[in-house]
Amino acid sequence: MSRIAIIGGHGKVALHLSKILSGEGHDVTSFIRNPDHVSDVTETGASAEVLDVENSTTAELAQALSGHDAVVWSAGAGGGNPDRTYAVDRDAAIRSMDAAGQAGVSRYVMVSYLGAAKDHGVPPDNPFFAYAEAKAAADDYLRSTDLDWTVLGPGTLTDEPATGLIETDPRNTADGTQTSRANVALVAAAVLELPGTAHRTIPFKDGTEDVVDALTKD
Repeated sequence: MSRIAIIGGHGKVALHLSKILSGEGHDVTSFIRNPDHVSDVTETGASAEVLDVENSTTAELAQALSGHDAVVWSAGAGGGNPDRTYAVDRDAAIRSMDAAGQAGVSRYVMVSYLGAAKDHGVPPDNPFFAYAEAKAAADDYLRSTDLDWTVLGPGTLTDEPATGLIETDPRNTADGTQTSRANVALVAAAVLELPGTAHRTIPFKDGTEDVVDALTKD
């Protein structure tokens, strides 16, 4: 059994993930901003901890993460406000990485998105621009750390049921990049069990290959 921290614990991916991990016998702590969401989290089998990551210091985050074996970042500002997007998706995420290092939590999984990169190509007048910039900066910072990091890049998120089938490094996106949030959770749970996925960026979408097979193929 491992102790796993999920930051952004009330998000749809995070709720799926905490249910999976708790069902596998792991001790899951889900950090959430809104105390009204505690019961939704505890129903998944996780412990809910109220923590405002946007306004927490690195030291406060390190204290919260202390004693865990892995961290999954699944938080986000939700768009709409560029300043808050940078504050959460970039700045708070980076502080959490520093905090993980300080707390001795070496395993860190970042839920990003398919196409995240400095050369994302989103024009500055597009509402998605701040998110694209923030995620690119956070992902790059994570790759520069000494953590055992994995960056997950799922495609366009849907609420379809989990199939357990994905396509990694999708080249043909003519039929879309739809990716079930439940499948994203399965991928996140799988990489936590697969040391060989450390130091990898894994773009994926819903597909036809078993999750573990897709993640471990040469």
